[in-house]
Amino acid sequence: MQAKYSIIVPMFNEEEVIGHTYLQLKAVMDGYGESYELIFVNDGSRDRTVEIVDGICRNDRNVRLINFSRNFGHQIAITAGMDYAQGEAIIIIDADLQDPPEVMLEMIEKWKEGFEVVYGKRLKRKGETIFKKITAMMFYRTMRSMTNFDIPMDTGDFRLIDRKVCDVLRGLKEKNRFVRGLVSWVGFRQTSVEYVREERFAGETKYPLKKMISFALDGITSFSYKPLKIATYIGFFLSVSSFLYLMVVVYQKLFTSYNQVGWTSIVAINLLFNGIILMLLGLIGEYIGRIYDESKNRPLYIVREAHGFDEERLEQASAKKEREYVR
Repeated sequence: MQAKYSIIVPMFNEEEVIGHTYLQLKAVMDGYGESYELIFVNDGSRDRTVEIVDGICRNDRNVRLINFSRNFGHQIAITAGMDYAQGEAIIIIDADLQDPPEVMLEMIEKWKEGFEVVYGKRLKRKGETIFKKITAMMFYRTMRSMTNFDIPMDTGDFRLIDRKVCDVLRGLKEKNRFVRGLVSWVGFRQTSVEYVREERFAGETKYPLKKMISFALDGITSFSYKPLKIATYIGFFLSVSSFLYLMVVVYQKLFTSYNQVGWTSIVAINLLFNGIILMLLGLIGEYIGRIYDESKNRPLYIVREAHGFDEERLEQASAKKEREYVR
């Protein structure tokens, strides 16, 4: 029997929490009384995550496991889950239990009212540092100002999408995926469910500062070329400023008795301008790097093994990946 709901759970080194995650998801969905499947996507974990989920998969016919050959990233794991999902509604939830599984039922009710995308909106973020909260706030507001479409504030990847939305997303070919941005970009009828985000149940965050910066760059460069416009404006401003300063220096030399005591100020200005120029070149390099990634046309991910799926679904997912590679 085809599952009505597909719940995608990306995982990376989640051995301390994944058993509890499974039990909570199972309790919520069993209590709801409609058919479902839990799709756990292992993104190259180096601990016992795969072993634990594989054991669960063998004992629960509602559980599926996709095991990557290596770590491809959280957004790619979500993409793989959508490729293999068969439900009429697809729900994405992290394995750390910060997003309460009970909220999924509220999302389902909104979906039944006719909404095709239902995203979780965080009213409060427990257990997160002031730095994390401030940077998250700045990121969403920067994204909103940089793009020409509305990315909801204070949201993550925790959301429900309709089958038709999932099919559209599967057809998008970007290599540097920013799923929540893609979901906003495709449109359809969208609404939110508000909730309080809990502290992480166990383990450590999988988004340290380095990954957060990389994730922010992926989001901004995937959906906006405004940074390149800003680079143009800054370059124009620096050129005009340098020319005016040159005119001042020539005037002082030819028509006044002013003598330059030292070159400290000029060296400082040169260092400032050179730093800005290198920064802008780095920004342009980010865009060029993404063009390079797209041009290689490699598959988004490699599946080492998949458990719990029927042969027909495995063939469909494999055929979809083959078409993507050929293109």
